[in-house]
Amino acid sequence: MSGTTLDDYTGRYASRVHGMAQSEIRALFSVASRPEVVSLAGGNPYTAALPMDELGEMFTRLFDQKGAEALSYCPGQGSTALREVLCDVMDLSGVHASADDLVLTNGAQQGLDLLARTFLDPGDIVLAEGPTYVGALGVFQAAQADVRHLPMDDDGLVPEGLEQSLTELEREGRRAKFLYTIPTYQNPAGVTLTDERRERILAIAERHGLLIVEDDPYGMISFDGAPPAPLRARTERGIIYLGTVSKIFAAGLRLGWVLAPPAVRDKLVLAVEASILCPSGLIQEATLRFFTEMEWRQQVKVFATLYRDRRDALLSALTDYMPEGMSWTRPGGGLFVWATLPEGLDSKAMLPRALQERVAYVPGTGFYADGNGRRQMRLNFSTQSSESIREGVRRLAGVVAGDIELRDTFAGGGA
Repeated sequence: MSGTTLDDYTGRYASRVHGMAQSEIRALFSVASRPEVVSLAGGNPYTAALPMDELGEMFTRLFDQKGAEALSYCPGQGSTALREVLCDVMDLSGVHASADDLVLTNGAQQGLDLLARTFLDPGDIVLAEGPTYVGALGVFQAAQADVRHLPMDDDGLVPEGLEQSLTELEREGRRAKFLYTIPTYQNPAGVTLTDERRERILAIAERHGLLIVEDDPYGMISFDGAPPAPLRARTERGIIYLGTVSKIFAAGLRLGWVLAPPAVRDKLVLAVEASILCPSGLIQEATLRFFTEMEWRQQVKVFATLYRDRRDALLSALTDYMPEGMSWTRPGGGLFVWATLPEGLDSKAMLPRALQERVAYVPGTGFYADGNGRRQMRLNFSTQSSESIREGVRRLAGVVAGDIELRDTFAGGGA
């Protein structure tokens, strides 16, 4: 249509489109990817640590042996053989399941989208930690859900906050459709829900009839011993579990899964078929061979060791360079540190100055649906070398110190 304007389209959009917005992380990519910028903003696994020669040989065997089949359609639920292998992978975390109850998805992100399509009507309430994964917020906002954040501290989601929120909703005659939680090495905060709190949260959910969606992308990337068992390992009742190969193999393959009760599973399969017909057969076959032909557990150890060293570099640099009044979490695994600026500073307002100094991070506001997170920032340590991380923190500390000086100048009535 020649000569059309934006107005020719906006009046045709569905109402849910108005809740869609670019995430703050995606908006940063074009700037943060510049070679002169030390980016602490991303969330990518360090795929350069993969054995590329061995992977190349694996893909060659794949095409030689099953190329035509892998490039064709497959069942909407996904490959039975891969689902069985993924059950073995989950067994290592104490999550026991049948392959029949898994639905393969285009990354765990699509799993979230399918769950939103299955459960959420406009105006429905979703409970989530504050802060929470920005991709989940995008899905819930696109579904026109009302996201209510729950308090979190260094030990994870606060059970009393969950209980209070559920009680208040019941007084209003309303109920939450589900609790979305990342209990292990949470994104963005890096904290892990303690064993004691896991049991309390399960008891609260049981008492209130609350469905829990447990997202577990980081559980195998552990630095300081094994993490607490997932919620789904403790009970099958009322838990839908999301998994992914993004952090233990490769994010670019876009393969995840949903473990759900049979009634939910059947709806998810219909939703998969309605949206993409079926997951990629090629990606499924590659993932199956990664788990059956390669030393994948050793590869996970390689990632974990690399990330632990880089986490240590980040924590050391924060201690050495950051001014008084700043604090941060100490993750036992995963990819992220959550930092809190001194009083009176704003991470979103500070970002342009940080980019001028050639360092990037993600402002905390991107991880809240309600505008909170002004003093917070997410720092990633997976993709940069220890030396680059240290230099990035040095640059960032200078920006923070400059903003403290500006704050104090205005507070003191200076020009």
